[in-house]
Amino acid sequence: MTTSRNSAIDAYIDRLPKWQHDICTKLRDLIHEAEPEIEETIKRGDRPYFILNGTVCAFQATKDHVNLFIYDPIAPDPHNIINQGQGNATARSVQIYQDDPINKGAIKTLVGAVVSNNRAGGWRKLKRYL
Repeated sequence: MTTSRNSAIDAYIDRLPKWQHDICTKLRDLIHEAEPEIEETIKRGDRPYFILNGTVCAFQATKDHVNLFIYDPIAPDPHNIINQGQGNATARSVQIYQDDPINKGAIKTLVGAVVSNNRAGGWRKLKRYL
C-alpha cells in the first residue's frame, strides 16, 4: 500500500479554521482509504487535487463550506451525496457545511467509482458507450 501525501496540502489544511481543517482532513483520509495509490498535487495555485490515471477529485474551503469536487460526471452517486453540479459536463461537487455529517461510505464509493472509470480509460471514453 502506498500513500502519497503532499506537504503543500498539509499547509493548505493547516491554514484553515478548525471546522474546515477537520472536514478536509477527514476527506483526505477517506480519499486515501478509497484508493491507497492515489497521488496528491496542487493545481490552480493552491487547490488540493487527487489524481490517479487522471484527475479524481479536489477540495476547496470557501467562506461557509468545503467543496469536494468530483471530476467525473458519470460516476454513480447511489447515496445522493452530490448536491451541486448535477448535469455539469465535467465535474460535480459535494458541499459540506460546518456540523454536516460526512457519509464516509458514500465518499469512498464515489471516489472508488471515479478511480475505476479512470483506470478504464476515463469518463470521456466510457461516456461514448453509455
